[in-house]
Amino acid sequence: RPILNGLNLDIPAGRIAAIVGPNGAGKSTLVKLLCRFYDPLRGDVFINGINLRTAPLSEVRAQVTALFQEPVHYSATVAENIALSENSAPNPQIQTATDAACANNLIRRLPNGYETLLGTWFEGGTELSVGERQRIALARAFYQPSPILVLDEPTSAMDPWAEAEWLRGLRESAAGRTVLLITHRLTTAMAADIIFVIDEGRVIESGTHAALISAFGPYQKSWHFQPLSTPS
Repeated sequence: RPILNGLNLDIPAGRIAAIVGPNGAGKSTLVKLLCRFYDPLRGDVFINGINLRTAPLSEVRAQVTALFQEPVHYSATVAENIALSENSAPNPQIQTATDAACANNLIRRLPNGYETLLGTWFEGGTELSVGERQRIALARAFYQPSPILVLDEPTSAMDPWAEAEWLRGLRESAAGRTVLLITHRLTTAMAADIIFVIDEGRVIESGTHAALISAFGPYQKSWHFQPLSTPS
């Protein structure tokens, strides 16, 4: 069956957009199409007017960095996990990415800071919680210089306080980049410049958080039924 059916959306360059909707609506499929893991059977995906079907795969991958719901974690140092290269020494770029992921306090608490070996496969490694691993993965996403950043459920493992801290700094951290937030949490979506609500593979509503609340549509109903646990 078609996962996306008549989907039509335009994500403004340099802005933060959120995609929300129920399970099976097509949110994660959209991410995979943007990364060109596969092409749509019908229709096209464009970045800056260039059809991804016609662009070299290396160029597509250079344009988009994606953080997936279950990111890979490496039995390597913190710095190597962020920079994705061996023997990575802490540098200003890694520090900036750490700031963007609000992972500074976490790394300061580790036995050897950025040189701490993560995981328990090797002797002396340190295990992190799920939420802490998500922050390291977020730092890895921000470390990449691509102009488009796709974050699939980036706060799913964070507690409400950690999520609120990260959202407060997102706009500054992502300045100049196009950010696509895929999320079930409307408290995350409300930080976006524009929100697209999709269901059964198509956009059923779009607008700012305030506009969608005023529209008394599916978004507004979901907002009032969800548990609002993020502290102000």
